[in-house]
Amino acid sequence: MKATIYHNPRCSKSREALALLHEAGAEVEIIEYLKSPPTVETLHRLYARAGLSPADGLRRAEPDAKPLAGADDFTILKAMAINPILIERPLVETAKGVVLARPPECVRDIL
Repeated sequence: MKATIYHNPRCSKSREALALLHEAGAEVEIIEYLKSPPTVETLHRLYARAGLSPADGLRRAEPDAKPLAGADDFTILKAMAINPILIERPLVETAKGVVLARPPECVRDIL
């Protein structure tokens, strides 16, 4: 099974999700999204597959997220693509779907 994780190695939840993928025997593509930010189109596709709105994927604890309160989807996606620290992590994608793996055990739903 193939999986893609939008990963921040400094995040404990992201590391836990990655470990669960490895334990499941998944062939994992790791995208360090802070170094290689996803495009607006990629984020739109991921959130749509996950059944989430861009606002659901916004890392609200970040100071730069506050001005986005009540913003439309495109504005949020654009802000995330420009400033990827705003993306809540980890996002994990397999052929079965996409999850925002918080808690990390959510990855089991798409294995």
